[in-house]
Amino acid sequence: MFDLAHAAAMPRHASSAGHPRAIQQTPEFARALQACGQQPLILDALEETLVLHRRFPGGFGAAMVNRARLHKPLRLLELLQEHGLHRTPVVLSPESPVPDLARCGAVPLMSPAHAALLDLTGDPEQRRAALHQKWRNRLKHGEAQGLRLTRQNLPVAPAHWLFQAEARQQARRRYRSWPIGLTLAYAQVNKGQAKLFQAFDRKEPVAAILILTHGTGATYHIAHTTALGKQLSAHNLLMWEAMSWLASKGISRLDLGLINTEDAPGLARFKLGTGAKLHRLGGTWGYWPPLGRLLRPLAALDRKLMSPA
Repeated sequence: MFDLAHAAAMPRHASSAGHPRAIQQTPEFARALQACGQQPLILDALEETLVLHRRFPGGFGAAMVNRARLHKPLRLLELLQEHGLHRTPVVLSPESPVPDLARCGAVPLMSPAHAALLDLTGDPEQRRAALHQKWRNRLKHGEAQGLRLTRQNLPVAPAHWLFQAEARQQARRRYRSWPIGLTLAYAQVNKGQAKLFQAFDRKEPVAAILILTHGTGATYHIAHTTALGKQLSAHNLLMWEAMSWLASKGISRLDLGLINTEDAPGLARFKLGTGAKLHRLGGTWGYWPPLGRLLRPLAALDRKLMSPA
């Protein structure tokens, strides 16, 4: 099983301005939300930070700031109040640890997770050398199977086999991802930026990966491999094909999503086997303006939970 403690000591990608943003903080994502009838708030005064305001049953509402670079958390909270959210609970999930959130009166809700970020800036030989040995062996096996690989823009087809397989997998593993409608909207309003890679054994699809691009970044969005595809190492082959194509198009980083070594150790090994590095996120915080000052002492007590080790 992958050793998370060991991986956490590996070099991490920085979250500086020179790196692509997470998809949740991009204009492409904002356009997809708008196409689905939502109106995200874009804070131009704070590096165009995207804030999603959601209403829940019973009239309860909350503002959500997901994977944003919170260099100035106090300014963010001030801007939210200026935009009329002075009595709205705010859920903050920064891209990197932000100790100042505790001093602002935010309280920890969930300790930081890790995302796997893959650097695509090297040449093909460098990327192949960065693969873990077992991953590279699976790739060689896949290359010898005579699989037919295709790449196309995501078709507007809710009944596509990949969506059906993803729905079954979500039900089985009890997790939730984007609604299909949001994924299709992303493809429709961001032409050519939702790429579907598929592997076929003769005419039978055995693996598929859906990649969403945004600026110089990309996100590994949905993937599925059949039992036969696993035998043929189709996922490794298709992933390598996607990595190579993205690099050829000037994409510098592929976000492979969260790493969960407890519930999905196989997927964690697959993602990190690509040569991706662990990036520690900033955890999840709650902030409610009316109680900000009162909660500051409590937040300070839990600061160690949310700060880097």
